[in-house]
Amino acid sequence: MERAYQILVVDDHKDIRDLLQRFLQQHGLRVSIAADGAAMEKLMATQRFDLIILDLMLPGKDGITLCREIRSTSNVPIIMLTALGEEIDRIVGLEVGADDYVPKPFNPRELLARIKSVLRRHFAIPTLDEQLSTSPTLYRFADWQLNTLSRELQDPQGALVALTSTEFTLLLAFLAHPNVVLSREDILRLVQGRGADVYDRAIDTLISRLRKKIEPDPKQPRLIKTIWGGGYQLSCEVSHG
Repeated sequence: MERAYQILVVDDHKDIRDLLQRFLQQHGLRVSIAADGAAMEKLMATQRFDLIILDLMLPGKDGITLCREIRSTSNVPIIMLTALGEEIDRIVGLEVGADDYVPKPFNPRELLARIKSVLRRHFAIPTLDEQLSTSPTLYRFADWQLNTLSRELQDPQGALVALTSTEFTLLLAFLAHPNVVLSREDILRLVQGRGADVYDRAIDTLISRLRKKIEPDPKQPRLIKTIWGGGYQLSCEVSHG
């Protein structure tokens, strides 16, 4: 990595915190540690972090609650650690805005690879920059605005809505193909082509997350419609700025 990214590790197990701090520092990352949500919030109030490694099972507020709270105000990348291993827990983590998850016990080298992957797709990776360079700077749709340079999504009232890196690339794929039915395979190809590690089984979850952010009623979507037997379609006019 060209720069020393600042990582925050939140885990109530001291051995894991110390192991990750030593290992990640050895690989050029700057690392802060916290044992619970309260300690995490204190650090986040005074420091800026490039990525958060967040344990699912924590004393006090659990990782799902903390992830949801972080995501309401920030698009900082989040990798969740879970010892549960159940599919439903991973899905819930993705739904509240985690960018990736790693089950315990884990190999530190695998976690490092996941960290690098998330950071690459969040911070100006070359393949994403090349594609964005040919995209309009500003997309307008249904009174919403997406700035592709700042990656800021603005709702009809002018408030900013935080997007994860994967949500951003997914929305960008729809905006580049308005009123076109995209199959799951199409979406997978478009999103992966922009540097995101997304799997076919996760497409529906990602669509659900995005709907919750841009639809007045996510249960009866008007913007991102499900086309039975076909896939999904952004059903609105899109203009460029």
